[in-house]
Amino acid sequence: MSLEAEYNNRALVPDHMDVMNGWRRDAAAYRSEAPPISLSYGPTERQMVDVFRSASPVHGASLALFIHGGYWQALDGSWFSHCARGLNQSGIDVAVMTYDLSPTVRVGEIILQARQAAAMLLRQFGRTIVPFGHSAGGHLTAALLSTDWQRIDPALPADLTMRGYSISGLFDLVPLIGTSINDKLGLDEAEATQASPLFAPTVAGRTLISTVGELESSEFHRQSRLVTHVWGAHGAHTRSLSEAGKNHFTVLDDLAMPDTAMTQALAELCRG
Repeated sequence: MSLEAEYNNRALVPDHMDVMNGWRRDAAAYRSEAPPISLSYGPTERQMVDVFRSASPVHGASLALFIHGGYWQALDGSWFSHCARGLNQSGIDVAVMTYDLSPTVRVGEIILQARQAAAMLLRQFGRTIVPFGHSAGGHLTAALLSTDWQRIDPALPADLTMRGYSISGLFDLVPLIGTSINDKLGLDEAEATQASPLFAPTVAGRTLISTVGELESSEFHRQSRLVTHVWGAHGAHTRSLSEAGKNHFTVLDDLAMPDTAMTQALAELCRG
């Protein structure tokens, strides 16, 4: 199978729009059930986070930060509000972020926006951040984990983002260069390498759980295994998992429930 086909998740899952419409419906229902606090972390309209508070928060737990997918060029956080439900019911507060999209901004700028959101949340709530994200959001999760925070701002704690959970993430962007995904991203090899968490130098001591749906393409499985191996060799604590019977879209289903293995693993990361 060509790389174009391997990364074309919508073509690989014919009923993807049914799943995505379910996201939108369930997200709207959860916002009505548990209205979030909306906060800005930057000057544009999309630089926003919705914070969903747990009714029974675990004392001292980190704040979870969900980062949406869409190949850095589609969707926003409002599609994924329900992904906070399972963690909220497990005592974990969850922020769901939105960011500017390509081609308006480059992938490197989106990484900077994720960092700005994490830093704002630390200042607002005084807690470290556990990022978790889907697809492009899985990439941004790894980018946050590999950030040298004190190089960015000496006032920020070095342990701002030490643990994270990537769902169907992308860690090496170079294979995307020859695909139609790159039509809007405009990556060349140097920029793709720079934006790839796989090659980040600062990963020792971090914890990354990388999971992928059993029914996803071989490239998504390869990317998950690769980051686990490479980061592990550089001193990170890593695990690569496969979600039985799940595809690139249904892999998010378990986040809406508190008793699933995915939600429980995330809650444990947040409890530290």
